[in-house]
Amino acid sequence: MRDRQDLLLQILLPQHAPNPGMKNRLLGKLGFEGEALTLDHLPETNRYANHLSWLKALQPLLPATVDAIFMQEINRNEHLMQLLVVSKVDVPEEIHEEECESFFILQGECACTIGDQVFQLSAGDYLDIPLHVNHDVKLLTPQVTAIVQRRF
Repeated sequence: MRDRQDLLLQILLPQHAPNPGMKNRLLGKLGFEGEALTLDHLPETNRYANHLSWLKALQPLLPATVDAIFMQEINRNEHLMQLLVVSKVDVPEEIHEEECESFFILQGECACTIGDQVFQLSAGDYLDIPLHVNHDVKLLTPQVTAIVQRRF
């Protein structure tokens, strides 16, 4: 399995990849876990995060069933709060004035409208939400699992 993973990376990534995080994201898109994560040490999410690594680390926290929406704080410090969110319902329009928000999709698909732009997101996708701009989320699959991250 490891040999197959290394071969795919050699084919798909240039010799000197512009960003080391690209390897982690590419592994996730190819169906491989990247770096091992633990509940005691969760990094900030970003566009290079590997959704499969996150799903494995968060497995003990995922609810067996969800009626509408499940939210659990998984990380907090003076600059950051991360929530595990499992939703079966759309998120109505909102706006943030003091905290930057981002979404990292672990499972499912949704469409996020930011101002007048629509972004379709699926497992492994990451999206920053700018301050002072209306946004909402509409589910495209019956359920979406995501990390919502807020930076103060």
